[in-house]
Amino acid sequence: MVAPASRTQVAAPLLVVEGLSVEYGDGSTRIRALDSASLKVRSGEVVALVGPNGSGKTTLIHAIAGAVKPTSGHVLLKDRDVATMRPGDLARVASVLPQEPRLPAAFSALECVVMGRTPYLGLLQTERSEDFDIVRNAMVATDTWRFAGRLMGQLSGGERQRVVLARSLAQETPVLLLDEPTAHLDVGQQAMTLALVQREARRSGKAVLAVVHDLTLAGQCDRVVVLSEGKVIADGPPKDVIRRELLSAVYGLDAHILLHPDTGDPVVAPSFRRA
Repeated sequence: MVAPASRTQVAAPLLVVEGLSVEYGDGSTRIRALDSASLKVRSGEVVALVGPNGSGKTTLIHAIAGAVKPTSGHVLLKDRDVATMRPGDLARVASVLPQEPRLPAAFSALECVVMGRTPYLGLLQTERSEDFDIVRNAMVATDTWRFAGRLMGQLSGGERQRVVLARSLAQETPVLLLDEPTAHLDVGQQAMTLALVQREARRSGKAVLAVVHDLTLAGQCDRVVVLSEGKVIADGPPKDVIRRELLSAVYGLDAHILLHPDTGDPVVAPSFRRA
């Protein structure tokens, strides 16, 4: 497990969400997916976004990335309103690791990661040597360089997930939006991925918002934001947020909260009886 080195540091927020509401559907069938949600993520900070299925986590990621238009509220990236930003400008500020990435099976892993450099290239411009240096560094960091030449269709789900993370890192944006970055990964790769994201945040001052389902993994982040029925119902340090009564109210889960002996981070141990 990784213990963040500077949870108490104060830095400027690179991502600000204020009073964000999103509705889907028409007329009487409209569904409010987000309800006046607000949060901030500062430079060098990794924030875990948690909540039950259908609570609005992916909708929030999409709204921040400009893929979903809110009915009210706004999103600021580096003090710029997302609603006023051109797609190219937005792609140089925030990169997104989607929950279900669409990857061409006939492309190599290297070709997919190179796509992360697209926002920095002009019309008909080809990648430069410095672009390939950035791509290689991202693939080495995510342990994907060793299968750079393999086709995406030949990779496992976990390998593809790491390739998409490498693509996000190669995009070199100050804000990272990760929708379930540890999906399809084994426990070792989950720990490696979180450690890598934390190092990148510390090293280059990135602001990271990551949707995480594993609450013990979320407990290793700098802050935890809890969504329930589209509303932010808790936001703070893991020890203050990941509490037994909150898990019961939000997830209907009876669990014991233990503290990791090395880091002091909360560890969630669900209570159940064997049949």
